[in-house]
Amino acid sequence: MELDINGRRHEVQDEAIDPAMPLLWVLRDVLQMTGTKFGCGVAACGACTVRVDGEAVRSCVTPVSAVAGRSVQTIEGLAPEGRLHVLQRAWIEHQVPQCGYCQSGMLMAAAALLERQGDPSDAEIDAAITNLCRCGTYPRVRQAIKTAARELASPARRASMEARQG
Repeated sequence: MELDINGRRHEVQDEAIDPAMPLLWVLRDVLQMTGTKFGCGVAACGACTVRVDGEAVRSCVTPVSAVAGRSVQTIEGLAPEGRLHVLQRAWIEHQVPQCGYCQSGMLMAAAALLERQGDPSDAEIDAAITNLCRCGTYPRVRQAIKTAARELASPARRASMEARQG
């Protein structure tokens, strides 16, 4: 099976995996991408959130066969070339992480939100970020998402992005 993960093609031998195997375990155990975390195994906590074709998806309940031919982004792919994503910078600025376990999934859910909603309200953030954080940093998460949204909407940022796309 061929998988597109973080813009790279990965060939996973069919005999190495069952097509029903959750994407989470293919990422962690087969491809050694351990940034995506296991939390509950029932899609409730969101620690395993990745993006599939831009949408937030709980990888613990998504069969790997469901993502064949689709674009998967993990936390490892959020910061290409080692430069922090605008969300990661905002997370640091607002001191969001405490224990940090849920953060990779929360960041991926936030990235999906900002891709479809450039200026989300608190209610839209609450509806999109259903990830559980036992440290309770939700107010900081909201602030960080709004900070990232403002940066993404800035004229300088848009000009930079357009110049790179050429």
